[in-house]
Amino acid sequence: MAAVIEPAGPSGSKTEKTKRIRFGSVEPALLAVMKQLDPLVVVLCLLGCVIAHGGPFDPALGAVCILAFIISSRVFGRAHREEELGSAPVPTTFYRIVIEWAAVICILLLAGFAFKVTEQFSRATMLTWFALTPFTLYAAHIARQRARWLIANSDYTPTYLIIGANSVGFELFRRLPRKGFLGFFDFRSVDRLPDTIDPAHLVGHCKDVAEFSRAHGVTSIYIALPLSNVPRIGEMVRELRDTTASIYFVPDVFAFDLIQGRLVEINGMPAISVCDTPFHGMDAVSKRVTDIVLASIGLALLAPLMVLLATAVKLTSRGPVLFKQRRYGLNGEEIIVYKFRSMTVCEDGPVVTQATKSDNRITPLGRILRSSSLDELPQLLNVLEGTMSVVGPRPHAVAHNEMYRKLISGYMIRHKVRPGITGLAQVNGLRGETETIEKMRERVRFDLEYLSHWSPWLDIKIIFKTLWVLGRDKNAY
Repeated sequence: MAAVIEPAGPSGSKTEKTKRIRFGSVEPALLAVMKQLDPLVVVLCLLGCVIAHGGPFDPALGAVCILAFIISSRVFGRAHREEELGSAPVPTTFYRIVIEWAAVICILLLAGFAFKVTEQFSRATMLTWFALTPFTLYAAHIARQRARWLIANSDYTPTYLIIGANSVGFELFRRLPRKGFLGFFDFRSVDRLPDTIDPAHLVGHCKDVAEFSRAHGVTSIYIALPLSNVPRIGEMVRELRDTTASIYFVPDVFAFDLIQGRLVEINGMPAISVCDTPFHGMDAVSKRVTDIVLASIGLALLAPLMVLLATAVKLTSRGPVLFKQRRYGLNGEEIIVYKFRSMTVCEDGPVVTQATKSDNRITPLGRILRSSSLDELPQLLNVLEGTMSVVGPRPHAVAHNEMYRKLISGYMIRHKVRPGITGLAQVNGLRGETETIEKMRERVRFDLEYLSHWSPWLDIKIIFKTLWVLGRDKNAY
């Protein structure tokens, strides 16, 4: 991070100065470049296929190269993608690359059919390109992993110190390469250190860190001290200005239960997100576009079935076809959720009784609809309206929300995203009745886990798992 002094607008007789913070990276230049290679690999693979098949290099090919590069930059340039792939098993890594590449192909084909230009390209060339690219992308991923290992273990590895022999300092030590680590500094003596810190790693007291850095040519210094030490941290930073080391402050954010913890910039001011929605920027756009596409396809395919179910509901019991109930949606705002009516009552007041296994309010047809989740098909309309998502925490009746928000800590955090037709809790055996507070607490735990670890892959996994568990889960009735 670097501080830049910029002039602000005039205020009184003096010109104010505003400090700004830019967010950047500390990774080596080679790794930074290699992380951007995937779009280039896609284009080079296409050009190689064209050469192999003797195809022409015309403007249409140039347009495809540009479009493929732009789309690939977005799909393969997702934040933390490399870290996620690096920690996954080989089959999972290759599977994710195939799914990412399939998304690029779908967008390219959609553009090709929309502009009616698909006939201008050789099918053999395109199919070869589609088939070979995942393997070249996987090879590029392996090359990046190898380069990362070589840099971390080379003789040119930067040296670093960690100031703060505590849980934050140890966590940082665990994530950084071992080579180049010179030791911990702390204000405490060895006998006061936590058990997780090897006493041999404590090389000195904080008052001696500047002298040590000058003597050993330390490249980087990470300050992992509690905020209560701000006065002493300030004094130490002033002493370290007489060294050539880069200085980084690592705050103890792990003291909180993080929901989408991340660094953000607010008009040049750095901030740490402790509890936030995962859907900002392009993530919000991709989530919404995916919802619209899936809901549109679902309605198109299931429209005849929905008409038959609506007719059956109307003919088999008295009352409306659709049951409309108030529930809490995004940011805790009330929404109207649609379902095929499966009961003889339509409760939506201050008291709503959950359905039980032997509930006599459920109609014979309703019991089939509820056990198969067919009663929730009209919620595809909610998705198109923008009040729900295909995947997300299940919405509860307003009466239940008002009760559980007082009993379960963090209950309302689940409303930082749109509620879903299916969710992580539902595919983990928590469909249907929550007759105990423990069951609802467990459902909320899965909802918060979804918010904390959301990714497009998690949504895909939940959708496929939902299709698998439908008809096998006996908890819905």
